[in-house]
Amino acid sequence: MADNTTTSTTVRSVERALDILLCFAKSPRELSLSEIAREVGLHKSTAHRLLLSLQAKGFVRKQAGSDKYILGWSILELLGNVYLSDELTTLALPEMTKLRDITGETVSLYIRSGIERIRIQAVESNEPIRNVAAIGQTYPLYIGASGKVLLAFADEAVVDEVFLRECLPQDFSRTELLQQLDKIRSDGYAMSIQERDLGASAIAAPVFGRNHECIASLSISGPVSRFTVDKMNQCVDVLCTSAAWLTKMLSH
Repeated sequence: MADNTTTSTTVRSVERALDILLCFAKSPRELSLSEIAREVGLHKSTAHRLLLSLQAKGFVRKQAGSDKYILGWSILELLGNVYLSDELTTLALPEMTKLRDITGETVSLYIRSGIERIRIQAVESNEPIRNVAAIGQTYPLYIGASGKVLLAFADEAVVDEVFLRECLPQDFSRTELLQQLDKIRSDGYAMSIQERDLGASAIAAPVFGRNHECIASLSISGPVSRFTVDKMNQCVDVLCTSAAWLTKMLSH
């Protein structure tokens, strides 16, 4: 038999967490802990505890170099395949289309949500055999070019959380992954062959925001029969150029 007191406390916590999220519906800007606590009528300690839970799930995030909170990318997961028209996806779409036309392969844009990545925009290849990209799909960070780019440029705490919370394969090597992340930071891009999907290969590069944090991963993917290592190497420069252009636009 359920404890009514425990149930009531849990429901109240859920209601308060939702009230915090609704604060951002009333304000187009970032909010401090004090502003949030005042808006929902909570003690700062209680609001902070709830914000930590929402942050762990990716529903809110702290602005880099600031004590202000903004909505997190997990909100996008709730939208499923609804067309996303925020600044990033709207700005990226023409460049992604151009990149698809140059390379002939599927181009995707991912963001990090907690210890997962979400595809928030995609332009599919026109080839009959291609990598089909569903917007709103989530994937792990520790596998695939796009995930590793987001992980490589994330805080060390995110890497630690991946090892703590993910159900990693028994033969997975932390040392090997850390070495790969070092190489990605050095090279400025990542490459993967049949890591996440059998028969698919991909390359990815980071997109940075105004505060120099990695806010997205831009990738090109295709079947290994066509998107070979040689072709991936040929596409690195154009991919990195597009990622740098998006970074420049988002930094203004």
